[in-house]
This record gives sequence, C-alpha cells and structure tokens, in this order.
Amino acid sequence: MNSRIFPLLGFAVLVVLLVVGLKIADQKTNLPSPLIDKPVPVFDLPVLANPGQTMSAESLLGKFYLVNFWGSWCVTCRAEHPVVTQLARLNAVYIVGMNFRDESEDAIAWLQRWGDPYDVSLIDYDGRVSIDFGVYAAPETFLVDPSGTIVFKHLGQLTWDIVETEILPRLANTESGS
Repeated sequence: MNSRIFPLLGFAVLVVLLVVGLKIADQKTNLPSPLIDKPVPVFDLPVLANPGQTMSAESLLGKFYLVNFWGSWCVTCRAEHPVVTQLARLNAVYIVGMNFRDESEDAIAWLQRWGDPYDVSLIDYDGRVSIDFGVYAAPETFLVDPSGTIVFKHLGQLTWDIVETEILPRLANTESGS
C-alpha cells in the first residue's frame, strides 16, 4: 500500500508546482508600468522609410497613438503582426512602429514581406528610447493619449482580446467624453 501512496504524493506535488508556476508566469506578463499616467518619454528618431526625416513625441501630440516596439529578429512580433494589421484596418488609432535593435534593411524587408500596418515606423537602433519606455523585450505596446500621457501598456504579444478589452474601450471612452 505504501508503494502506491508515494507516486500519488509525488504527482500531487508536481501539480501544485505547475499551478504555482503558471500563476507566477501570468504575473510576469501583467507587470505594471511606472509610466502609466506619466508623460511619454521624449524622443526624436529617424523615420525608417526616410532616415533623413525625424519624428518626435512632441509631433504626435493632439491624437491618440499606439507605440508598438518590434524587431525583424523577434519571433513573437511576427506572431502578433496580424493583430496589429487588423487594428490598423480599423483606423481607430495612429500606430507608431518602434523598430529597435534592428538593421534598417532587415526591418524594411520584414515589412515588405509581412505588410506594413504602421502609420510610421521609427528607428531606435541603439535601444535608448526603448530603455526610456521601460521595455523589457519585444514586443511591447503602449497607448498614449492626445496630451502625451501613457494610458496603457501591454507586455508581450498583442492579441485581439487585448485590443477589444483594453485598447478600443479606452479610445471609445475618450470619444464619448468619459
């Protein structure tokens, strides 16, 4: 009889460890950002399609915009790309692609291959702006309000569920005056 209890106890311990591990993993993807309700970090970066042209955070004031940090080297960015493309088709928010730690040629080829949903793509080659935003790893997405305040951050792959439950309601609440 004892020979049957030990495997069952071992299995029960493994189940408990699995459940605890999954809860910890979920908490890591829902890390709060110290930038929520703070001004967007200052940036003035070259435009991917035209490196002689720059765009700053100041030039985006007056409209909601989404900042999506991505790289051609990022497997998860490829997985979330159809969601960003679908959101772009709605024309609900201006989308800034923040290409970081990437070669411009690779980024341009990636957008040509998979489609370019961004209203503009900026180059953060050395990753300094991503550090200012507190980016852990690509992809990460920030929603910025017309006054230049970060109102939402999503760490990891953007899903349509996140768009529907977090991003679109924030845009709709502002349009309705709430």
